[in-house]
Amino acid sequence: MTPSRRRARAAVRALLCLAALPFPSHLGAQLALRSGGRTTVWWHADAAPSRWSAPLPLVAGAVRWRTLRPGLERGRLDLAAGSAAARITVVLARLDPARFSLRLDTLWREDGAPAWTLDDAPPTAVLAVNAGQFDGALPWGWLVMRGREVQPPGIGPLAAALVVDDGGRVALVDADSVQAVRARGGVLEAFQSYPAVLVGDGAVPEPLRRAGAGVNLSHRDTRAAVCLLRDGRLLVALTRFAVLGDAFARLPIGPTTPEMAAIAGALGCRRAVLLDGGLSGQLALRDAHGVLQRWPGLRAVPLGLVALPR
Repeated sequence: MTPSRRRARAAVRALLCLAALPFPSHLGAQLALRSGGRTTVWWHADAAPSRWSAPLPLVAGAVRWRTLRPGLERGRLDLAAGSAAARITVVLARLDPARFSLRLDTLWREDGAPAWTLDDAPPTAVLAVNAGQFDGALPWGWLVMRGREVQPPGIGPLAAALVVDDGGRVALVDADSVQAVRARGGVLEAFQSYPAVLVGDGAVPEPLRRAGAGVNLSHRDTRAAVCLLRDGRLLVALTRFAVLGDAFARLPIGPTTPEMAAIAGALGCRRAVLLDGGLSGQLALRDAHGVLQRWPGLRAVPLGLVALPR
């Protein structure tokens, strides 16, 4: 092995060790906007709002949006997170569900290991992202595909569900309403994930505001999330480590769960839930000319969410 490759591997090991180190407390953590060589702090963990009633203009206005096709936009937000000021890029996709059909895909290897990646999305898909959380090789919680319930709902106070009804309408359902939506019927596609980071109408759940309530408030990782904006559009977010170039972008270093709640709230989300992040986080977008842009993950997952033109 050449000296340069040994140094590169040593750097990766050091960064992975850094990502695994627990912060002594979530208090003191902060989020700052990176723009034009300057950083502007806009959120503190020890003075975090309990509810986001509207977008934060400083943050929402900093997103550089580009229309990929009618109803689908790509955005980017550059942040510094934590008291250590780790640089993070948030890749954003904003989608109008009225123009696209959402569906779930699954794939496993012959030995039963999950095998879905961005490469398995249909060639006509305009958006593909890993969906939900998983328990071993199987998706966790409620799963409905093509109108057939594959798994019943899981139980958990922050286990929200993304639901597509048989009319194509999309909703992000809080945990306490999942059973009622299930009983009502007419569900075409649905999956459950956790933790919800915004519930009701922009409220930050108590377990994200108080240590020891069941959510790790200091762990940093790559994050993937889906949120419902107040105008009915969906927002998908994927974070990337923005230090040392593209070769290190997929390292599992990123925001904490409370920081993701703040990012979603500042961007105008009404409800939001995390998807499996870490090594699983992956996103692909296709523009009107068929050009595909990918942010792959480092491992395959059992479930993917794709958007197809209607």
